[in-house]
Amino acid sequence: MPESVVHPVCLSVVSHGQRRLLADLLGDLAGMRRPAELVVTDNLPESQPLPPLPGLQRRSNPRPLGFAENHNRALGQTGQPWLAVVNPDIRLPEDPFPALLGCFSDPTVGVVAPRVLAPDGRLEDNARRFPGFNDLVRKAMGGDDGRYTVDGDAPQPVDWAAGMFLLIRAEAFRAVSGFDPAYHLYYEDVDLCARMWRSGWRVVLHPGVTVVHHARRSSRRHWRYMLWHARSMA
Repeated sequence: MPESVVHPVCLSVVSHGQRRLLADLLGDLAGMRRPAELVVTDNLPESQPLPPLPGLQRRSNPRPLGFAENHNRALGQTGQPWLAVVNPDIRLPEDPFPALLGCFSDPTVGVVAPRVLAPDGRLEDNARRFPGFNDLVRKAMGGDDGRYTVDGDAPQPVDWAAGMFLLIRAEAFRAVSGFDPAYHLYYEDVDLCARMWRSGWRVVLHPGVTVVHHARRSSRRHWRYMLWHARSMA
């Protein structure tokens, strides 16, 4: 397929036995102008084949790795100028890339995220202020959870955006050495965005672009995920 009909993006998605969700996401991508590279990492054994999409690369881990290490490995060798980190439980009602890529016309922008909706149309909290101890206490008591108020469709700077869907300037990603693999799961996105800001790169939310998140919320149901969450938060 000619380069002119693909987005110059390397998209990384990690599957944890989520082949059905992944199949839906790949179906969305197949119906639009696709990323030039699509790297699917099976973090748990998978026997089902993937559809033969152009640019698709499949990797299988002999043992499960963390979010940060999986995406660093998938994105570390590409020559594409833009990198996308997308969860398999994301659905794309329309092509999000043209408008998101447009934000990079500002040379200081390092990360862009879309507005994320739940399947019932509710706005999810994928863009927040950096958390402090008092903020976490207020959130635990049912108070302000630190999310930004989204007003209109114009791009706006935010402290950090959630790793369920991030579009990243490859130059900026390399400049901050990617995700920190010391975070096994959770808060890798907070840390990445903090290091982006400290290095002079801006993080932006584009509310005019929407994706849908079919969240599993494992941290609320399993002690191991709760432990990872607490450890990363600390």
